[in-house]
Amino acid sequence: MYLKYKDHRAIGMYTLFKPNLLIADLDLIRTVLTKEFKSFHDRGMFCNEKIDPLTGNLFLMPGKRWRNMRVKMTPTFTSGKMKQMFFVLKECSEELTKHLERIAQIKEPIEVKDTFARYTTNVIMSAAFGIKSNCMEEPNNEYRVQGNKIFDANSLKLACTIFAPQIMDFFSIPFTASSITKFYMNMFRETVEYRKTHNIVRHDFVNLLIQLMERGYVDPEDDNKTTNESSNVNKLTMTEATAQSFAFFAAGFETSATTMTFTMYELSQHQDIQDKLRKEIDEMLAKHDDLTYDVVNNMTYLHKVISETLRKYPPLPILNRICTKEIDLPTTNICVPKGTLITIPLLGLHRDPSIYPNPDKFDPERFNADEIQKRHPYAYMPFGEGPRNCIGSRFGYLQTKVGLVSLLSKYKFKLHSRTPVPLTYSERSVILAAKSGVHLIIEPR
Repeated sequence: MYLKYKDHRAIGMYTLFKPNLLIADLDLIRTVLTKEFKSFHDRGMFCNEKIDPLTGNLFLMPGKRWRNMRVKMTPTFTSGKMKQMFFVLKECSEELTKHLERIAQIKEPIEVKDTFARYTTNVIMSAAFGIKSNCMEEPNNEYRVQGNKIFDANSLKLACTIFAPQIMDFFSIPFTASSITKFYMNMFRETVEYRKTHNIVRHDFVNLLIQLMERGYVDPEDDNKTTNESSNVNKLTMTEATAQSFAFFAAGFETSATTMTFTMYELSQHQDIQDKLRKEIDEMLAKHDDLTYDVVNNMTYLHKVISETLRKYPPLPILNRICTKEIDLPTTNICVPKGTLITIPLLGLHRDPSIYPNPDKFDPERFNADEIQKRHPYAYMPFGEGPRNCIGSRFGYLQTKVGLVSLLSKYKFKLHSRTPVPLTYSERSVILAAKSGVHLIIEPR
């Protein structure tokens, strides 16, 4: 729809029975996501803690409740906190490369998406729930089964959750299956109770949530800053903390696994780019003798490669908002009534030939500083934009980068004939996913 009608700044359509305004103009997108945020601060998706406690999370929450939670959660995703969690990523990436050793020896093709999802599940189960999930050794264990269930939603239920939450509210239908709710609630509670009983402190996401439950704020990184917000109003309940932990897990393991998959799919077709990236990785590791948070973040070509993957394959192909307060859209003659659905066609923008010439070509040089300067700041939004952008983007980049560095420092990747070029995408998936999987051949270097 975007490519067909993009010469119009906004396009009206219906989704089920609801008016839906597709915003095609980049300045208008900035207006909706940032400048007039007060009229578009919600996603308009199903969020009802009474019947579905895990929906009470930062991604789905509306209005004031969202803002209060966002303020509390922001300090948990600073670079200082990411540095503290780095050991988790490193440990899991070493397990990933070790797991691929045997496969690389026999050179048999492997479907990488599942392998990468096992790696990201290990990372986030460890960071968000403090649990060693061993998904590399046990690919079908409970953690993977429950993780897969989250994204295996009934299509009708999914459509209602996104476009007609009133139906879910009216009939008291939870989106999350009760077995999933039970599993994650119990797991989080047991972890918290065990840590408190045995006075265990690990520098991970669970630890930060425990601080929010006990005091209502997270330890500032700078010891000179004092925080005295200890009133009970600010403290998270066990259920609220579980919902944040669950959202961190659900949003983090699948999106990073698909990003790693698409990156490897492109690198396997472009051996020159793969070699150039491997050279940067080898040089940085030789120079610093170890993989650290700062070393990963100083790999500039790696960042360009992942940025180009996220351009071509944004994990969320569209961004959703809902009009929360009637507004005359500035610079247009459109009055947007309260309750109107708003769609921002991310995949369309990222594949628009007038913004990205030859958009199907994989070209990391699009993310050279001078190229970025030339583009509209809202022409590239893999993590959304404005006050409701993705709070965990730093962590997403980090676990993707650490995984790729570990793989490319040890192995070479080639495309297997079973993998179609170009890929086709699953219509049932909320996240952009390849229909047939991505099969690669891995060889030791």
